[in-house]
Amino acid sequence: MPELQPASSDILLQAYAGKVRVRVGGLLVRNGMVLLAAHRGLLPKEAPFWSPPGGGWQFGESIQQALVREFREETGLTVEVGRFLHLHEFSTDKLQALELFFEVLADTNAQPQLGHDPEHSAGEQLITELAWQTPRQLLHLPPVQVHPVLRMVLSPDDLFVPQTHFV
Repeated sequence: MPELQPASSDILLQAYAGKVRVRVGGLLVRNGMVLLAAHRGLLPKEAPFWSPPGGGWQFGESIQQALVREFREETGLTVEVGRFLHLHEFSTDKLQALELFFEVLADTNAQPQLGHDPEHSAGEQLITELAWQTPRQLLHLPPVQVHPVLRMVLSPDDLFVPQTHFV
């Protein structure tokens, strides 16, 4: 994979800034761990922001199709979309999105591989890493580095309790 270039968050997030977006995300859990993607450009000092794989809903596709596409782009995995779990309003000074999170299932033998976001060049990718994290590991991270739907999760079962988060 090409080396990521240092870039200001303004440049990295330019494609998304000042727009209201609908995003989809998938919660894939195996052996008590959830698959997460580290994003750069959202926090100071290149600190990672951990969230479930996912991305923007595109015109002409269903929400489920968007999630399958985004999961494949980011992780290389082909997933089956399960039940709807969370509705979250994501808002910063530059970004605004309505996020829909679903349970996803994948072949247990398939291993995730860091993918790419086609909207960004090889050196300006937002996703820098994929990792399986336990809820306890997430509790040890600064809360600002963990997506709000994952904060205060004490067990994998907590991920599957439907919730709505508005700012």
